[in-house]
Amino acid sequence: MVKIHPSEITPEHVYLNRRQFLLGAGAALASWALGGCACPQEPEQQPPSGTSAPIESPQAGDLEAELNTFEEITGFNNFYEFSLSKTEVARLAEGFVTSPWDLEVGGLVSTPRTFGLEDILKFEREERIYRMRCVEAWSMVIPWDGFPLRKLLEAVEPTSDAKYVRFETLYDPERMPGQNASVLDWPYVEGLRLDEAMHDLTLLATGLYGKDLLPQNGAPVRLVVPWKYGFKSIKSIVKIDLVAKEPVTTWAAASPTEYGFYANVNPDVSHPRWSQASERRIGESGRRETLLFNGYGEEVAALYEGLDLTKNF
Repeated sequence: MVKIHPSEITPEHVYLNRRQFLLGAGAALASWALGGCACPQEPEQQPPSGTSAPIESPQAGDLEAELNTFEEITGFNNFYEFSLSKTEVARLAEGFVTSPWDLEVGGLVSTPRTFGLEDILKFEREERIYRMRCVEAWSMVIPWDGFPLRKLLEAVEPTSDAKYVRFETLYDPERMPGQNASVLDWPYVEGLRLDEAMHDLTLLATGLYGKDLLPQNGAPVRLVVPWKYGFKSIKSIVKIDLVAKEPVTTWAAASPTEYGFYANVNPDVSHPRWSQASERRIGESGRRETLLFNGYGEEVAALYEGLDLTKNF
């Protein structure tokens, strides 16, 4: 297990300023990732960052990472529901109302339930410092606030027939202008196997840096799955269904040769248009080696024993 160092946590100011850095570096604005990434294709190098003494953070996967800044995290975002331009999302999402908010949880469960935002906020929340790896080969380290998804799922009692979990983003073209474009088949859908969803590292996030999520980051509630590429971490969730068969997810449907259902971070499986063997950490110069399962292999590798990760990418 790789240790997390405070110096590896992306500073709040670095995260918020990533737009200026990326533009200065000449990074491409086009992106194929939606859920948790805001990443230019084949990103450029970053300025160096400092180091400090290590801290223990087992729930975060014990990764060596310096936090990105709040500004970077909230100022440059992929959220196609608002815009295809990363630099426009925050502006277009400003004032987006996220309360009241209902999250419907049903399907193959014994006690289907609709959770209001007030119900979601009653779950005991904690800070999780997680590394985020974008499919487009850049990464960040983010201090999320939230609670394990399994706690929500346990409340509705999945039946023995439930094998997968299907997630759906809000569909509201009047308030989310990007949904008026046909770039994707709306609403946005993602999915996990049930055992992935029940893993303790899988988080429902309601905040970051000790603050409520902003709309551009997926307010009021989003998924965070740290060992998978960021597009799996679906934003602004309104519906969760437990199902028997693997759900058809948005990016896998749009481009199945580029975005598989599993989307586990794997340096040995290249994207058709670039290598995944290395990544560019926002706030650093140069590149670093990409870790299998984003460095969380000790915790999650057992989920995939016997699975061919080159075919089930």
